[in-house]
Amino acid sequence: MQLKDMAIGAKGRVKAMTTSTPEYRRRLLMLGVTPGCTIEVVRIAPLGDPIEIRTRGCLISVRKDEAEILDIEPIG
Repeated sequence: MQLKDMAIGAKGRVKAMTTSTPEYRRRLLMLGVTPGCTIEVVRIAPLGDPIEIRTRGCLISVRKDEAEILDIEPIG
């Protein structure tokens, strides 16, 4: 599952980051989104871009392009 497919309030764990654009990966890593971390979708803009997530106690807004590189494992 990808982050962009998750509903508001859904929680998941980052399984992997798959990208051909290292800038997106680097930015997410600097913000604390690493493989194995838990995320929760807080808000989604009306047009779907950006998506606000909570991870490690911080709120982060990510664009659709950045959200596409995250493979998420849903948590119960």
